[in-house]
Amino acid sequence: MIYEYKGTKPSIHETAYISEDVIITGDVTIGEKSSIWFKTVIRGDVAPVHIGKEVSIQDLSLLHQSPDAPLIVEDYVTIGHQVTLHSAQIRKGALVGMGSIILDGAEIGEEAFIGAGSLVPPEKKIPPRTLAFGRPAKVIRDLTEEDFREMKRVQTSYVAKGQYYKEQQK
Repeated sequence: MIYEYKGTKPSIHETAYISEDVIITGDVTIGEKSSIWFKTVIRGDVAPVHIGKEVSIQDLSLLHQSPDAPLIVEDYVTIGHQVTLHSAQIRKGALVGMGSIILDGAEIGEEAFIGAGSLVPPEKKIPPRTLAFGRPAKVIRDLTEEDFREMKRVQTSYVAKGQYYKEQQK
């Protein structure tokens, strides 16, 4: 379901896959070949939400924000199942593992990996190309080339899967 909020309707690129049971409302922009999966809620009724290209927001995730604090998800990002993102910045190529919570003002660096079930508290900065894990999340180590290959495999598989599902909607 796509809802207008106070005169602002979501802007969704024609190549994006949006599952039929997703709710998107208000000031939300979704880029090309991105995929929004089953039962996800994206509310742009407080501040803007910007989702770049080739991003996957997986099943049961929740995206929202605080006043004057947009949520920005850059290109080529993977957001795992049941993730909560709230007024944060997720930089290009990052992966946020399932069940994680990323709070106001937090910044996940380019190509960083947030381990499943982590809590990134308000204003916490996770450096690029690192693995962070825990509650609260702490940097564990630098990522390896094998880590980057796996992150890219997951990201591109969701682009392909989203495009397959989009074709089935026609």
